[in-house]
Amino acid sequence: MLRTLESPPLLTPVVNGHRRLCGPYTIGGAVLRALVPIALERSPGLVAAHDIEIRAAAPDLRPMVPARRESIEARIPEAERILVPAPRRTLRIANGIAEFVDGCLRECLPGSRTLAADNVHRADPTDRELLGVLARRAGDLTLALGSARPHRHTAGWVEVTAGRGESDDQLEPHPGDRADRYIASDGTDDDPAAYEAYLALPSGERARRHDRRAAQLAADPERTRGFALGALPYHLEHGGDRDAALDVLWAAVDHCVLEGFLDAVAELGERGLALATPGTDLWWRFTQRTATALAGLGRRDHALRLWDRARRVSEDPAVHAAAAYGTAMLDARHPDPRRRDLGRATGWINEAIAISTLLPDRRERAFKLGFDRNGRALIELRQGRVEAALSLVESALDLARRELPPHVHPVHRMVLLANRAQLLARMGRATEALGDFDRAIAIDPAFPDHYLDRGNLLFELGRADEAVADYETAMRMSPPLPEAYYNRAEVRLAAGELERARTDLDHVLELDPDHLDAYVNRAGVLEMLGEHEAARSDVAAGLALDPGNAHLHGVLGQLEAAAGRFAEARVAYDTALAADPRLTSAWANRAVLRYETGDATGAVEDLTHAIELGGTGADDAALYFNRGTALMDLGRPDEAGLDFRRAHALAPGDPDIGLALERQEKAR
Repeated sequence: MLRTLESPPLLTPVVNGHRRLCGPYTIGGAVLRALVPIALERSPGLVAAHDIEIRAAAPDLRPMVPARRESIEARIPEAERILVPAPRRTLRIANGIAEFVDGCLRECLPGSRTLAADNVHRADPTDRELLGVLARRAGDLTLALGSARPHRHTAGWVEVTAGRGESDDQLEPHPGDRADRYIASDGTDDDPAAYEAYLALPSGERARRHDRRAAQLAADPERTRGFALGALPYHLEHGGDRDAALDVLWAAVDHCVLEGFLDAVAELGERGLALATPGTDLWWRFTQRTATALAGLGRRDHALRLWDRARRVSEDPAVHAAAAYGTAMLDARHPDPRRRDLGRATGWINEAIAISTLLPDRRERAFKLGFDRNGRALIELRQGRVEAALSLVESALDLARRELPPHVHPVHRMVLLANRAQLLARMGRATEALGDFDRAIAIDPAFPDHYLDRGNLLFELGRADEAVADYETAMRMSPPLPEAYYNRAEVRLAAGELERARTDLDHVLELDPDHLDAYVNRAGVLEMLGEHEAARSDVAAGLALDPGNAHLHGVLGQLEAAAGRFAEARVAYDTALAADPRLTSAWANRAVLRYETGDATGAVEDLTHAIELGGTGADDAALYFNRGTALMDLGRPDEAGLDFRRAHALAPGDPDIGLALERQEKAR
């Protein structure tokens, strides 16, 4: 129970944040249930703008919040749903909820409010992430959060210690009543006496009371969906109907996979595996979904144990093929390239392909074999064999065309088309790549990621306006998407629109304070704008995330040089080049530093490195101009003339280059 606080009026009654109640977004769902009806009446456009987030976090509100943007994954059979959202999808949802709450507090309920939640230490990771985003982004919302232990107080986030109120101390119920109270709390009551009374019940009586509570929850159709990820499976697990428990647990796992609630998938899946009979179809489905979620969360060893157990328990060839594929991907997709064992991954994926080739059902064989070949293509790509990867993806597409009816497995086809587009783009076959991206997007126009990929290719082709249009479509199709704003910022940077790029990067870091590349780019923008202290702050924030980041050390070198701290600037540039010897900007900027501190020979050496690394363009004109200038100081006018003429060819309208050519001619 939360102690009394001096704070604005409550947004909702105090929320019990224990994930056992409603699973993911137990707190977030309570907030949405309080605000959505008000917003529908006073600002319906606000609800429509956040339909994805509301429907994901509060499934019981779906009848009143129609899906305005819905991916095809939500409308196809379970067996055809092959996409597993990345763990960062919940950050998009959290930001969308925060924007909805902030909008409600401005448009529907003007004034400050307090969100009070208890049992935060037992909340699902989705709620803990959401609370952090709300603390950062919902300006008129004060958070009063209770947990089992005290926390540091921070601005905008009032954390208090959970404690029992006076009324609780005065209650002396019968032990049986205490057991009922524990069950009625859906297992969230933190009174030790209540829990002891519950444990003291005979096992049959405990099961009967859990069944009774499950029936009470299921009897209210409007609220059942809200309990389907938390209290309902909890009570059925401890009740007397094992089959009912398995059905509800599977429905919960399936929902959480679709929404990207991977922590909940891992927890619910393990509970399902504890009840399911090993070797059955349902047991295998729990195994596959749980292992996949664990891999997505980086819990590789645990996932591997599940794949190994599947091999030991099952004789089904489809199970062995899928387990081999899953094991291969643990190696192929390891986030640290140094820890990928692509040879071992190849062995496992070949086993998957070999087994899938022998599957008796023609359609199942075509799908699974294509799926496995696509996995093999990833391994080939990571070994630098792009042609081999393309051949595998094309063979998978051919299988789908020849062996599968046109209306089945649309997501499988979409993924293959998008992957072929990526490979074609790498090979310089841009027109074909754009065609494949177009076809992938046509299959599911509500899937945002392919707009990002097509936009990136368009940007590389110099079609900046079309790239921005794709990035902005991705923004509309998704909850707040940091990557889309980051990519648009890069287009604006390339166009020299520093202030607009900065605005986009500001928003990226508001959405995701751990976005390293945004710190790198914003620090560079701020340095160019002359806001050196702000740039230094971004460098520090970025280096806290990645201490060895070459780009950030390069920007730090520029800042130190601008401040006249030349020794510190040299250390920063040296550190950048030690981390990334191919960083052209660090070679170029260190050359400027060496020249300005009297080392023209060193400047020529560094500029030569930079020129060897660079391509052709305006930046290279500056490199040749600078090297020519240093060569003139060294008394080497003929070599300087070659550089000045090369700079003039790259930037014919630059007056400084023209003047340098005139001086060089006079010096000969």
